[in-house]
Amino acid sequence: MADPGVAIAYDCLFPVDTGGGERVYHRMAELLANRGSAVDYVTRSGRDSGADMSFEVVGVWSGEVADASGTRTTSSAIAFAAALFRHFVRHRRDHDLVVVAALPVLNVFAVRLALLGTPTVIVTDWLEIWTWRKWRGYSGALVGTIAFVLQSLGVHVGRIQTVNSGFTRDRLMRYRRRADPIVLGLVDLVGEATDAPGTPATPPFALFVGRHIPDKRLDVLPSALAAARTRLPDLVAVVAGSGPETAAARRAADSAGVADVMRFVGRVSDDELDRLLATAAVLVNPSVREGFGLVVAEAASHGTPSVVVAGEDNAAAELVVDAENGFVAASVAPDVLGDAIARAVTGGVELRRSTAAWFARERRERSLDRSVGEILDRWRAVRFR
Repeated sequence: MADPGVAIAYDCLFPVDTGGGERVYHRMAELLANRGSAVDYVTRSGRDSGADMSFEVVGVWSGEVADASGTRTTSSAIAFAAALFRHFVRHRRDHDLVVVAALPVLNVFAVRLALLGTPTVIVTDWLEIWTWRKWRGYSGALVGTIAFVLQSLGVHVGRIQTVNSGFTRDRLMRYRRRADPIVLGLVDLVGEATDAPGTPATPPFALFVGRHIPDKRLDVLPSALAAARTRLPDLVAVVAGSGPETAAARRAADSAGVADVMRFVGRVSDDELDRLLATAAVLVNPSVREGFGLVVAEAASHGTPSVVVAGEDNAAAELVVDAENGFVAASVAPDVLGDAIARAVTGGVELRRSTAAWFARERRERSLDRSVGEILDRWRAVRFR
């Protein structure tokens, strides 16, 4: 049976764009191409980095998708969706399978309308599914309500649905009860495990990695660090990344009295990031919202445990098993988060070994390659039944 011609529709592309979703779709395109499919990655113009790729990069629109704070804009969502519609109308017979990122959800409707009447099978991929309250908080009462309604309708589009986490699967099934979403295995987006757990630096440091935007809650780290230092007075912190919340985090460090033990290093090279992940005593990810939480797996590949925070929108909490590869803090209260950080640091060699073992197991059992095979099996079942 011939392999399908495939398109992946998303407005960002790794490595020009560096988020988790970008890495997922880039790797998915590679895996599909490796299996023999001709793959078009339909995205914004200017995303081709010049590197050799096993798939075609097709630019359909030029523009920025987010404002200075990192929030996606409504105007860019509409513009990109319109560009997708025009593209797929012109190429209605070119693809057997189209994977559409449902972020933003207008992409889903644009592709579905463009391909009405064709046998193309549409896969809608849901990085996240938000509650009405979350949408209102993110986009305001009017736009948030419209986005929630569109999301509720969008889950009914497509013959196949994929998600990044168990709780997103459960949320999707609230709105489409007979759906059977595929939970993508993503741990293998991280490279092979190191031969042995990394050795923490002296003095030990807690590491934050990510964009400095409100959802990442970097501003809670200074107070938590101060709380952890009551038990571990030599503990320091390294903050990698940048963004509109950097200044607020620096002010929080001053207020908490830890400015002299928090080092803000900005964006770092891949090699430097790898070194930081290997030598950190703990990765701290206090984010309120994660579609998956790939940085937890990246840290675990070095044997570095993670501390995350429980929350209804935080899939990273699904990746952490208490006392096996880190700890899940119940809240961002300084004493609660600080206690989790201290426990991870004092877990020592035993915790680092169990973290490395967790990663080796999960990388084998939760692979994107396996998930791509399941998508193709579903496509064949729908297309040739």
